[in-house]
Amino acid sequence: MENELEFLYVARSGQVPEGVVRRFFVGDDDQWEIAVARSEGEVHAMSNYCTHLDCLLSSGRVTEDGLLCSCHGSVFDYADGEPLSPPATKPIEIYPIKEEDGRIWVAIPPGARPPGPRRRRAGSGR
Repeated sequence: MENELEFLYVARSGQVPEGVVRRFFVGDDDQWEIAVARSEGEVHAMSNYCTHLDCLLSSGRVTEDGLLCSCHGSVFDYADGEPLSPPATKPIEIYPIKEEDGRIWVAIPPGARPPGPRRRRAGSGR
């Protein structure tokens, strides 16, 4: 399946150190807003929006169990996006990700639509 996906450049590996979650924009016109986290040396890419109230997951925290939303405390599993604690009851989108030669790449599945509200990238003037 990985061969069928087009991977888009996200960031240098050093931009996402251990225990950190960061917000990135990828794709045509930066239409995909994603949260990228590193836990136990592995990078994870997911929607940047909590399914509870669209809070930014990039404002959350990396935990042993998953990504913690800073708004109301839901934790989402890195592997499948399932909520591990309430109040969220729906999973977040998880995206294929790879790290090669000091760079992080993410794939957006064909036909997928960006989840959450559309926010402007800081300094984009859009």
